Amino acid sequence: MSTQPNAAYGSTPEAPRANTAIMRPTAPLYWSVRRELWENRSLYIGAPAVGVLILVGFVISVLRLSHYTGSPGAKHVEPLMVVQNLYGFAALGIMATTILVAFFYCLDSLYGERRDRSILFWKSLPVSDVTTVLSKALIPVVVLPLITFVTTVVTQFIILILSSIMFEAHGLPVAPLWNHAGPLQNWLMLFFHLLAIHGFWYAPIFGWLMLVSAWARRTPILWAVLPVLGLGLVEKIAFGTTYVGNLLGYRLSGPQDASLSMSGMAMDSTQQIHLGQFLITPGLWIGFAFAAAFLVGAIQLRRYRGPL
Repeated sequence: MSTQPNAAYGSTPEAPRANTAIMRPTAPLYWSVRRELWENRSLYIGAPAVGVLILVGFVISVLRLSHYTGSPGAKHVEPLMVVQNLYGFAALGIMATTILVAFFYCLDSLYGERRDRSILFWKSLPVSDVTTVLSKALIPVVVLPLITFVTTVVTQFIILILSSIMFEAHGLPVAPLWNHAGPLQNWLMLFFHLLAIHGFWYAPIFGWLMLVSAWARRTPILWAVLPVLGLGLVEKIAFGTTYVGNLLGYRLSGPQDASLSMSGMAMDSTQQIHLGQFLITPGLWIGFAFAAAFLVGAIQLRRYRGPL
């Protein structure tokens, strides 16, 4: 007689909702991504650290800009040019840092867990190899571009605020500063550039690095770089062509229609990315196909490869 009340008590609405939340299909992937962030602090420390260094250098530059005000003919030009260069340099420096972080992260993503034998522990958890590899692939394709965007926006905004204060203190017009910066438009373009180029366009490069990371028994950086360089060298010697080098350059620089000039405070309107043009670029979908093939290979290798 007591089993029915117990059953009714156990079938409260809260229990099914809790079980449903735990068994969501995306939960393993979500927690796997968070695990990558917990284990690799350089993913979210590298870009902010560079941003802080840029701000320190900028403050020193602002203190030195006072001597420009001594020349009436140059005081409206030189400080603006200096701020403009530093503003663009902030974006370039942070983006270069996260590209390096993504490169070395992918090389160590599957190799590191075999080297320190932690793969034995992770394989004991109810997380598939597919989920593990996909969570690692999402880091350079999605997570790092977002971290780069937030860090760049915060850094550039602080630069604009400090520059405005400096301009006001020296009696310089502030309007040209914000007109050249065009922060809202530039930040929207920056967001698309980071996600489209640094994420989606570089996906086959990240996939190749992860495939090498899952396969190599030592020095994965050599196995990732030397075959490509060797293939290009053989092609040049044998045929006198540079198709491999051109293809690599095309992949690294991005499609011509989608290139952005980040050297100045304002982007050239002729270089703005158009979503439709980017989506119909053949190189994008060919790159996705290669990235998928590389990730499938990495999944298979992780499934059967043991610790080193």
